[in-house]
Amino acid sequence: MTREEALQLMEKHIKTKNLRKHCLAVEAVMRALARHFGEDEEKWGLAGLLHDIDYEMTKDEPERHSLVGAEMLTELGLPEDVVYAVKAHNGHHGLPRTDLMSRALYATDPLTGLIVAAALIRPEKKLAVIDVPFLMNRYHEKSFARGASRETIAACSDLGLSLEDFMHIGLEAMKEIAGDLGL
Repeated sequence: MTREEALQLMEKHIKTKNLRKHCLAVEAVMRALARHFGEDEEKWGLAGLLHDIDYEMTKDEPERHSLVGAEMLTELGLPEDVVYAVKAHNGHHGLPRTDLMSRALYATDPLTGLIVAAALIRPEKKLAVIDVPFLMNRYHEKSFARGASRETIAACSDLGLSLEDFMHIGLEAMKEIAGDLGL
């Protein structure tokens, strides 16, 4: 599947503007992580772009989220490791994240939310004014961006990355697509 086909598929199944932006952010960070680790950037990008493909169908049934999406992606012939990463990104299932891609997607999903929330509290509402120390301060505020699980973000250690390095990679990747994110 090409990136363009994946984008069309995501837009077909996800109508919410902010959820579309979230998928684009996760894609950007996954691509940056693939470059960092010398992995297949296209594959990792597909996992990021399509990870929430079923969210609008399953939002009221978290136990089904990512399972339905994984089925859809399997039927479309996506690679098994992409399908597994999508399935395993939902911690609700308790699936082991056995490879680098699934570990990366799991930790990246909430990181993008933390980064967006940090940009939105600034008067400029732009990623350009955010840096890692600012993110680290927000990360340690328990009441800030409660939906961005700190435990899940901290799973970046399973990638061999420090929290600061992970945030740096994620923030820089999102800055590259700031226009698409409206930030």
